[in-house]
Amino acid sequence: MRSTIQMLMAGAVVALWGLPATAQDAKVARGAELFAARKCSICHAVAGKGNVKHPLDGAGARVSADMIKMWLTDPKAAEAKTGKKAMPPMKSFASLPAEDIDALVAYVLSLK
Repeated sequence: MRSTIQMLMAGAVVALWGLPATAQDAKVARGAELFAARKCSICHAVAGKGNVKHPLDGAGARVSADMIKMWLTDPKAAEAKTGKKAMPPMKSFASLPAEDIDALVAYVLSLK
């Protein structure tokens, strides 16, 4: 009986191993999916994939969550605050659901 329980537990661990470990991991994974689905790589690169003129590698160590959110939802305000002009102008994603914005922010923050 004990070996059956141990085998079931081991199987459960293996099955769960491929799942995100935390809610934050799930949010980052969702952000990566949105990044791909919204074709953000047309303007930005991650790990050398996409437009290398505007890499996001290391952005999570340089930019706050609030600033990333501002770039996503009000790029003109972000430009005014940072003094950096996005070329081409960055599209606003303010119409996305709040949880999608949060997932994109989590994804960019994970790029350290």
